[in-house]
Amino acid sequence: MIRPRALHITLTPSTTTSNRGCAAIAEARSVLEHELETIRTGGTWKGERVITSKQGPHINVDGSRGDILNFCANNYLGLSSHPQVVEAGIEALKKYGAGLSSVRFICGTQDIHKDLEQKLAQFHEREDCILYASCFDANAGLFEVLLGPDDAVLSDELNHASIIDGIRLCRAKRFRYKHMDLNDLETQLKESQSSRLRLVVTDGVFSMDGDMAPLKGICDLAEQYGAMVFIDECHATGFMGPRGRGTDELLGVMDRVHIVNSTLGKALGGAAGGYTVGPKPLIDLLRQRSRPYLFSNSLPPPVVGCATRAVELLLTSNEIAQSVGDKTMRFRNKMTDAGFTISGSDHPICPVMLGDARLASLMADDMLKLGVYVIGFSYPVVPKGKARIRVQISAAHTDQDIDRAVDAFIQTGRKHGVVS
Repeated sequence: MIRPRALHITLTPSTTTSNRGCAAIAEARSVLEHELETIRTGGTWKGERVITSKQGPHINVDGSRGDILNFCANNYLGLSSHPQVVEAGIEALKKYGAGLSSVRFICGTQDIHKDLEQKLAQFHEREDCILYASCFDANAGLFEVLLGPDDAVLSDELNHASIIDGIRLCRAKRFRYKHMDLNDLETQLKESQSSRLRLVVTDGVFSMDGDMAPLKGICDLAEQYGAMVFIDECHATGFMGPRGRGTDELLGVMDRVHIVNSTLGKALGGAAGGYTVGPKPLIDLLRQRSRPYLFSNSLPPPVVGCATRAVELLLTSNEIAQSVGDKTMRFRNKMTDAGFTISGSDHPICPVMLGDARLASLMADDMLKLGVYVIGFSYPVVPKGKARIRVQISAAHTDQDIDRAVDAFIQTGRKHGVVS
């Protein structure tokens, strides 16, 4: 009987290293797949629908037939596809090119960047402005530069994730006060009195609920205890207040809020970009030390052109900004009369509260079948048990659009037992 010869394999160092690498990847894949399955079974999976048209109140969606009503964009003023805004972007593309291939301080600053910064400072009635690639970057770049270990930051517990991440990057002492609770804010101000600088940080409008920060009370406390006030105005710039300047204008505290961060990616054309407006020494220091500004490419000229034209339209007239309010109340009143619970007040963010994550997802899918594009929001975007469909009203919606959306909600709500 002939025995087979034993096969001997000599593992070289490179083979051993390769095997360990494969094992590490396999382990990581297993961990990731488990996390993904947890999201799926929890009913919080976030799919991405594909739009095959320009942004607007009426869109085309891959897999859906016909005209779809869009009620979940941040396109509050309908400027994303406004003819003058689009044309300004085209002209900037032709004259200034597609991009700068550089950061601002090397060879990435054009005259249109400075012009937009000047117009934004004018719009907000502040001394100066600095542009970023996004408002997430603006929030990431501010606190680390402004506040040191001898300072304190006092933040609303429901502030946007970008504010939370930005605060984590700074070395200041951190105090978190209960959502819009002035008594708790005062307690935190008392506890932080030994700090050199103190900054109260809040969203002007909280994006998941559409509720507005009590800015007058915040400013009163800040002045009483010698603190500064910062607001993030992403969901207010362009349409809140008599001239669309934001929640600080609406609530009469423009001269009492010291620093404002906001975005070009929502009401102001909807393309991309963010910015900080405030005291000139702060803006000058941000240009020297703010890492997202120093190490990110300049905003592309077409984006700058679009945003500049959007700001110019608002500096010329408040007509577009004023039209959003009436349409918002039409939707809120009709939905409330139908038996739905709508969170927030007087803001075009109109959260239809449902509680259950799976219910929010199923209702959103059924709404799309009826020709209305909305999205369910659930944990971790909102707290567990607070799932909702967030509806957003635009100046570009007609009364007929709003009534059609309400009718679809009533039909879908009855199907799932939300309303009778």
